[in-house]
Amino acid sequence: MGYVLIAVAAALFIGAVVFFVLGLRRSRTHHTATGRQDPLAADNAPQFGPRQLGPGAVVSYGGVDYVVRGSVTYRQGPYVWWEHLLEGGDKPLWFSVEDNEGRLELTLWVTREDLELQPGGLLEVDGATLHESEHGHASYTTEGETGGMPPGGEMDFIDYSDAGKTLLLSFERWSPDMPWEISTGKALSPAELIVYPAPPVPPAR
Repeated sequence: MGYVLIAVAAALFIGAVVFFVLGLRRSRTHHTATGRQDPLAADNAPQFGPRQLGPGAVVSYGGVDYVVRGSVTYRQGPYVWWEHLLEGGDKPLWFSVEDNEGRLELTLWVTREDLELQPGGLLEVDGATLHESEHGHASYTTEGETGGMPPGGEMDFIDYSDAGKTLLLSFERWSPDMPWEISTGKALSPAELIVYPAPPVPPAR
């Protein structure tokens, strides 16, 4: 009888150990699946934000509600970025959106017809010294009202910035025989603006 009780106790002990180990594994698996996740990952991004901009959307910034009149999509190899024409303030603005390796880069641009500059070397603008940060050639397509731009084509750009990237400068031209268009830009964070979605694209007939 004693041997039977010992065998039963041993079996119960082994069963308890197995149950504990399995429960611990389930707990760890559950924790991994439901733990904290990157709030800025694509799957966790807000339903409406800069990535969802398009003609008809509204961007609220600095106490002003701007309407997106039109949008330009740029492509340079595998890279894609967007510029949106905003109206609602004292003058039209361009708002660029770029996804740089998962980090959203937002810039508000103002056309500077008062600047008579040519790209090359260091440039002095608004009391800041700027150096070239990027240049290239890109194709583009447009939708909505974009200030007289054609539906699509190719363009050249040269970008400048100061040491702290607080002031940005961009040269753009839409054909080799055209003069450069100059704009200065200011980087924004997503927290500085609110985006209201554009109406859905009507179905093709």
